[in-house]
Amino acid sequence: MPIRPADPDPSPKGPPRLHLVLTPYKSLTPEGFVWFIGVTAALISVPLFSILGTSVFWALLPFLVAAVWGVWAALKRSWRDMDLYEEVIVWDDLIRVERVEPKHGVKDWEANPYWVRATLHTKGGPVPNYLTLTGGAREVELGRFLTPLERVELKSLIEKELRAA
Repeated sequence: MPIRPADPDPSPKGPPRLHLVLTPYKSLTPEGFVWFIGVTAALISVPLFSILGTSVFWALLPFLVAAVWGVWAALKRSWRDMDLYEEVIVWDDLIRVERVEPKHGVKDWEANPYWVRATLHTKGGPVPNYLTLTGGAREVELGRFLTPLERVELKSLIEKELRAA
């Protein structure tokens, strides 16, 4: 599930009102990855059975191995690119958003929840139902990798906690 409550974290500020970890949806599990690569290798090698033991077999084998390796590398790269998450923590006097990306490191944003406003841009954003938090000196996007309905759900969840803070 892309939006999930985080494990309780003891901090000097006490327990937060809201602590969420947002992650992109990954449809292929590690077990599914193994099955997919195995089935792909088996299906690609089926034509090799008819030419087994000939010189043509040895000429085609490197290309088929390269094709399987290419699929494997592309899927691994896709997983690595989607290995990001956003952590949203709301206390009574502070809201903190931390975005962790594999290539760009950690980006964080903090503001007083009293002044923070969640805005859902239904049109004009880079994605449908583009969600931003405005407060302090800047505006930050939130959950860009979530589905439009998940962003609507996230907005209502955050607004509820901001009103209570």
